[in-house]
Amino acid sequence: MSPRARHDADAVMPPRARAAEPGRALGYDAPLCFALAALLSIGVVMVYSSSIAADSATLRITPHHLLRQLAHIAAGGALMLLLAHARPELLQRASRPLLAGSLLLLGAVLLPGAGVEINGSMRWIEFGGVRLQPSEFAKVAVVMYFADYFSRKQHELHRFRVGVLNVGWVVGITGALLFLEPDFGATAVLAAAVAAMMFLAGVRFWHFCASIGVAGGLMGALLWMEPYRVARLISHRNPWADPFDGGFQLVQALIAIGRGEWLGAGLGNSIQKLRHLPHANTDFLVAVIGEELGAAGIFGVLILFAVLLWRAFVISERAFGCGERFAGLLAQGAGLLLAIQAAVHIGVNTGLLPTKGLTLPLVSYGGSSMLASMAAAGLLLAADRCARQAARGAPA
Repeated sequence: MSPRARHDADAVMPPRARAAEPGRALGYDAPLCFALAALLSIGVVMVYSSSIAADSATLRITPHHLLRQLAHIAAGGALMLLLAHARPELLQRASRPLLAGSLLLLGAVLLPGAGVEINGSMRWIEFGGVRLQPSEFAKVAVVMYFADYFSRKQHELHRFRVGVLNVGWVVGITGALLFLEPDFGATAVLAAAVAAMMFLAGVRFWHFCASIGVAGGLMGALLWMEPYRVARLISHRNPWADPFDGGFQLVQALIAIGRGEWLGAGLGNSIQKLRHLPHANTDFLVAVIGEELGAAGIFGVLILFAVLLWRAFVISERAFGCGERFAGLLAQGAGLLLAIQAAVHIGVNTGLLPTKGLTLPLVSYGGSSMLASMAAAGLLLAADRCARQAARGAPA
């Protein structure tokens, strides 16, 4: 059914019939809600299973990490619902102050006495006993900002200054602050998400290619400036050459996935999570999924993120068709941010990408990661709600 025909059908359809339509029972996209609920559920189960070595010196399963993860999901769910019911113009007006606030927090992390150093990185800041990772929220703020920027400048994006230079300044400042923490993984995810938004927003193709070339060269140069990053790249090519130092994490992840084969060793039966695989409930959660649920479990997670990205673009197309350009760009940006970070996490765990410390959105353990992921999901639902109301002729 065409959008015009669907709109005409809505106009004559009684309210009860509308409510009975698939995907409209809750007023949101049903496949998207299913993918979000499934990923959160998998995360609860796998965080509980993978946290055994982190919970107790005696390797006994305790509910500590499970209860904290449920609390993170509850807080993230409240944030998601708040954003999902926010008016689009309010989100658009808030995008610039939120970006400014996230940049201030990224700068505060680097100040002596303000930031908290863990494993050699200054990525955390503490407020009243609550530890936050500003880089997670900065990614969401940047997506919101560029959804607003590209919607306001849609008729000027063919100009190099508007389509490339202004974008480059914002990404450059944000990326520089992330790089100083250092957090190269978050920088790469953010740059990839913004680049995809640029392309989809309609920046001239040769402007886009030139900016990608310059950004890629700059990131490559920064990569080679640090000896430990060079060593990580070399060990990624052949982790078995140094399985107890540079290649240790990847070797342990590959052992876990290899042991799981197609259907897994069984839920809770992972051996690598018992202090062999570092950060088993955060950065290497997919390796534990592969060991306990097999390749089928990893493919299931991939399919759920593919559904999430597919519905993000369906929502985006629906919003563009109703003239809601900001909502359409917001849906694209939020969906791409979640999907790109998931792809990087899975690529690192399976050896396709060099080792980086990135969580699996909506699944891995972590308060900041969960709040930021749920915020991105809330933006997707807000865009869906805006598009549905615009299609029915109601105020958003």
